[in-house]
Amino acid sequence: MINADVIIVGGGPAGASCAWMLRRYGREAVVLEKDTFPRTKPCAGWITPAVLKSLDVGPGAYPFGMIAVRHIDVHAFGKRFSLPVRQYSIRRSEFDAWLLERAGVPVFTHRARRIRQEGQVYVIDDRFRCRFIVGAGGTACPVYSIFFRKQRPRSRECLIVTLEEEFACPGADAATRLWFFEDGLPGYAWLVPKEGGYINVGLGAKYHRLGGRGGELREHWSKFLKKLENLSITGDREFSPRRHAYFIRRDTGPMQLGNAYIAGDAAGLATVDMGEGLGPAIRSGILAADAIITGKPYSPAGLRRFSLWSFIFPGL
Repeated sequence: MINADVIIVGGGPAGASCAWMLRRYGREAVVLEKDTFPRTKPCAGWITPAVLKSLDVGPGAYPFGMIAVRHIDVHAFGKRFSLPVRQYSIRRSEFDAWLLERAGVPVFTHRARRIRQEGQVYVIDDRFRCRFIVGAGGTACPVYSIFFRKQRPRSRECLIVTLEEEFACPGADAATRLWFFEDGLPGYAWLVPKEGGYINVGLGAKYHRLGGRGGELREHWSKFLKKLENLSITGDREFSPRRHAYFIRRDTGPMQLGNAYIAGDAAGLATVDMGEGLGPAIRSGILAADAIITGKPYSPAGLRRFSLWSFIFPGL
């Protein structure tokens, strides 16, 4: 049996940020992560200066490529305009691996399945035991399903589904682009250039509105590929997009029960306007660590519900 003060289930941005903060304050923590890093993660991959500030790191200190995005080419309701922003694009495979390594805590490759509470401790698969447990394992996090499902229910109306792909495309147009509500899509599509000639393309929508508003997501993906073809993006590439599902924020219950916590997508914290999950994941991981360190209540009160305002005015 491996014993630790804090066990974090999930080594993505929420879990890695939580582990990093705990270690900074001298708390013992280990991470259980089912995948081996670096791993592919479906995500447009943009971050704001506020996210970097939360991590106490400047753009120049990040060891991998990062593109400064200062304008987004927006298409909406038949109009096209340039939206001034201040954010950065990163490759999640690189960013997540760096974040977890930077945390500096032991990481065990293990898929947590059975978790039970025995008095003041939590036992995971009869192999790990801890006083505090943090669920940061994404939408399918077992900490959520075992301890929080009834107290913090998820709504079908908040479910977001996406199709995304990231690939090398040297010489592609470097503009970051967003298409809102085109062809009846109840959501938006994106094209985000990355350092090193990579781009991420994808689309996301509210699941409950897909059936009555333009068909299934695959049909919208086919239409989206035609747009990319017009931009000379697709070439002869055979696309194999990855599907991802998560929940936008709806504060219906606690994120802490006793010494159990949930953060990031496990808590359903993506912003309600843009479905941004990376920033809320990092901030909630840090807040969970702070609650463990100080004993203060843990809640989403300090997390932004909307993304666009912080994209345009990152200092506010």
